[in-house]
Amino acid sequence: MKIESDFNDIDAIGDDHIGTSSDTPLRADAFKLSNTEKIESIKTDVKHILETLGLDLNDDSLKGTPNRVAKMFVNEIFSGLNPKNKPSASTFDNKYKYGEMLVEKNITVYSTCEHHLLPIVGRAHIAYISNGTVVGLSKMNRIVDYYSKRPQVQERLTIQIVKELQDVLGTDDVACIIDAKHLCVNSRGIRDIESSTVTSEFGGQFNKKETRRELLDYIKLETKF
Repeated sequence: MKIESDFNDIDAIGDDHIGTSSDTPLRADAFKLSNTEKIESIKTDVKHILETLGLDLNDDSLKGTPNRVAKMFVNEIFSGLNPKNKPSASTFDNKYKYGEMLVEKNITVYSTCEHHLLPIVGRAHIAYISNGTVVGLSKMNRIVDYYSKRPQVQERLTIQIVKELQDVLGTDDVACIIDAKHLCVNSRGIRDIESSTVTSEFGGQFNKKETRRELLDYIKLETKF
């Protein structure tokens, strides 16, 4: 039957980890509702899901779950969908004339797989070579956090981080590597708890083998305090 075939095709997209665009697929009316209205709507939907599963929402432990989940979706784990939450990334003149690579490594990544809405947890490593401007170190962490807080595919997340920093810094010389575990692989399906996924995006000078090698060597350095 065609309907069954369509569902099988949809499932395959998720299981095969296929991404459709480097931009997050948003509808034109994505921000028509206020956050409060979205929370109320999602709360009703979550309540219906839990009741369909057979849970008793009169239980003290469960009765607040629909509201908690709705607020978490809108205000926390999917807050990166709203452009109003995009971090400002002021740049500064590179007055000290630092002309080498700058690497911010081991940035924590908490995201959500858009295929099964399960967590993606890992580390991002970002590098750039200044062409005259620099950006505050914490801003790079905030950019990773912003693009992570939406339903994601790791490949898209990696590209979005690089594109954003290229725009902010006005240079192509930006790179990002992400190493993360996907709970859609670790906790369901094949249930392989050891595997992780590595993605990379290299721009400008980072496409040169020697520059890329330098970045990888920096990432391998052990940080001691």
